[in-house]
Amino acid sequence: MSSCIRRCLKPVSAVLSFSGTAGFGAFAAEPPAPASQSIARAHPQAGEEGVAGTQAGAAAHNASHNMEARGVEQIHVTAHPFNTLGAGNDVGGRLPQDILHTPRTIDVIPHALMVQENVRSLDQALKNVPGITSSVGEGAGGLSGDQFLIRGFAAQNDIYEDGLRDFGVYTRDSFNYEAVNVIKGPSSEIFGNGTTGGAINIVTKTPQLNNREHVDFDGGSAMYFRGMVDVNRQLSDTSAFRVEGVANSNNVVGRDKVFSHRWGIAPSLAFGLGTDTTLLLQIMHQSGDGKPDYGVPVVPGADHIGRPVTQMGIPRSNWYGKDQDHDRTQDTMETVRLKHRFNDHLVFHNDLRFGEYGRDFEASKAACDAACARALLAGEPQDGWVSRATGGGGPGKNVGGAPQPYKQDSWSFQDVASTVYDFRTGPLRHQLVGGFDIEYVHDQRHQYTFLTPIPAANLLHPDADVGPLVKVRGDSARGWRNLVNLPGLGQKADSSGYAFDAGIFLYDQIWFTQAWSLKGGFRWDRWQTGYNATGGNPADPNRHFNNTTNVINPTASLMYMPTARQTYYFTYATSTTPTGMYVTSGAVPIRPPGQLINKPEHATLFELGAKISAFHDRMGFTASLFRLTKDNALSADPATGQTISTGATQRNQGLELSVSGNPTRNWNISATYALYDPRTLKSQSPNQIGKMMQYVPHNQATLWTAYRLWPNTPWNVMVGGGVTWRQRVWLDLANTARVPANVEFDAMIEHRISRHWRLSLNGYNLANHLNYGSLFVNRVTPAPGRAFIGRLTLDY
Repeated sequence: MSSCIRRCLKPVSAVLSFSGTAGFGAFAAEPPAPASQSIARAHPQAGEEGVAGTQAGAAAHNASHNMEARGVEQIHVTAHPFNTLGAGNDVGGRLPQDILHTPRTIDVIPHALMVQENVRSLDQALKNVPGITSSVGEGAGGLSGDQFLIRGFAAQNDIYEDGLRDFGVYTRDSFNYEAVNVIKGPSSEIFGNGTTGGAINIVTKTPQLNNREHVDFDGGSAMYFRGMVDVNRQLSDTSAFRVEGVANSNNVVGRDKVFSHRWGIAPSLAFGLGTDTTLLLQIMHQSGDGKPDYGVPVVPGADHIGRPVTQMGIPRSNWYGKDQDHDRTQDTMETVRLKHRFNDHLVFHNDLRFGEYGRDFEASKAACDAACARALLAGEPQDGWVSRATGGGGPGKNVGGAPQPYKQDSWSFQDVASTVYDFRTGPLRHQLVGGFDIEYVHDQRHQYTFLTPIPAANLLHPDADVGPLVKVRGDSARGWRNLVNLPGLGQKADSSGYAFDAGIFLYDQIWFTQAWSLKGGFRWDRWQTGYNATGGNPADPNRHFNNTTNVINPTASLMYMPTARQTYYFTYATSTTPTGMYVTSGAVPIRPPGQLINKPEHATLFELGAKISAFHDRMGFTASLFRLTKDNALSADPATGQTISTGATQRNQGLELSVSGNPTRNWNISATYALYDPRTLKSQSPNQIGKMMQYVPHNQATLWTAYRLWPNTPWNVMVGGGVTWRQRVWLDLANTARVPANVEFDAMIEHRISRHWRLSLNGYNLANHLNYGSLFVNRVTPAPGRAFIGRLTLDY
């Protein structure tokens, strides 16, 4: 069949290049064709039909109609939503080929999988990806929200939505997600600065040429209630409107006092669908109000190895915060996406986004000092006292310390323009991608302190009621006396920062033969950043830091594609994380000892991989061997949260495997495995050299599978389940504290009542295993216990 398709494609000198979860992309014989020359039609019975199949099928039908009217040659492919190798890279044309023909490890969480697992947040979706862990923010700026690490390296500033950076610090709801892609390893040529361990790119739902209403009602354990709506309306032959909305309220199973309330809305309007020029207007707003959970302290045991106190008899439900703690966020992003096809060889993209982010944050950090640890080890935890802030322990009271309350307002602007040009130079075929990226982000914070002493919490029986507290701004006459004294800054109440990046990227893929090609290029960035610390202690002078960094990050890949559905590659890639990169998600400026602007982090990747789509595209298989090295690694001070340059060199190398697809018509499966060898190769602390990197497991695996019994009958039912496993991890670079392995068993059952109604039940952590989610050096957050959530779905 592949040879037939090659012959059909030769008149147009193109290959299939599909987007979404249904479709297959660039054949080895030719560079990718314009999207208007290819059609993806979702398999009507492939696994979970859900929203993805309906949308892809409708889009294909309308695009087919438009192309027939213009006399454009068509190719129809039946695809399977769980074989994600056919998914596109929705990053504004910067990765014009599909997952199969992109020389990089890319994990895709398709919409069909998120529907089966009843995914409700970005964090929950990423459980399907090996190598991702969560970290807890810390320090005077006390961060929380989505704080991820990829392959052990920080990625809090590497979350993207449709290829544009999302600078917000908040817990992201998945109500408008079509898919989530995780691009592993340095990706500066695609996304710019950062991306040491990789990038998380969210693909959002967009208007389609059909009329459809989708409504979900959820309820379950821990007072869980959720409603979600998705309405699409075709306005004309080429335009459509879509709006998604969500309201969510829940407590957390197994954790006292912790809750989350949020709502969101995402309207979008598209013009020119199925034509050479498309314009998409999107707005996403999410509001959140929750109780931040900084977890439980880690204390050394009799063997001097630190462990969570919940491993030593303390109830997993113990929460050491106070009633006044809160995390209130307001996040809005307005996006304009333009795509114009000049001809069959030249396509232009321009994506523009404005973002506004607000946050009112107050949290308590659980710290168990030496006296507290002695009481626990002596078997008398009722005599132990946990400080709610840095400084002070025992039954006494403490004032000030970290984290301290703050209010934050940020805004951002980003514009990325790119051009994809397919051409020939003699016998060689080229696909040239070039463009520019301009972004600006500004952040302002006001610190608050307490004049009222904050009582410590009892280790065994914590009480969140600490009575009335007097909270004042840190730049007030009395407030500054209780500010955290940060090295090099002093007791400063207010801060502001900005970053401006201007980048140019250019890379070319050259086909020497039908099977062999070379892809290479570079990105140049001029990164300007500034930070101001003002107010507070009059004796501490105001601080102003400015820095400009010019960086060039090259990349190169050698690719061998013997058939249309096989890709073998070797990739070299680099990335740079300059100082001041974390403007909105970092509490203090990034500086090494000596108060000098530090050198940027630099990461280098070598990766050897294979991707194969088999069994008539029902199954996709991937394998990769990689070595990722980071120089001049940054580290956060566990007491203050101040980020400093360690001068360390860290290396993670290993093997990643995945298989996904539909073995049979009614059976789907998604499985991954990662084997890592993460080490510190160089450090100013000799006791860290050769030790395991923090937060990175040696082994990690995920599995999800589902099967539909008696389909197309009134008594049809789908049953599914899976397991997520992460081996124990170390919490510090010296390997003196760790958490045990995570094991979570999940399951689901679904019944289609009629064509339009569906009823499902999901169970999570069925064994009620004590797992740990967010991790930090001296404390961890217990993950939710056993939970059940029912869902009623209406789809017209």
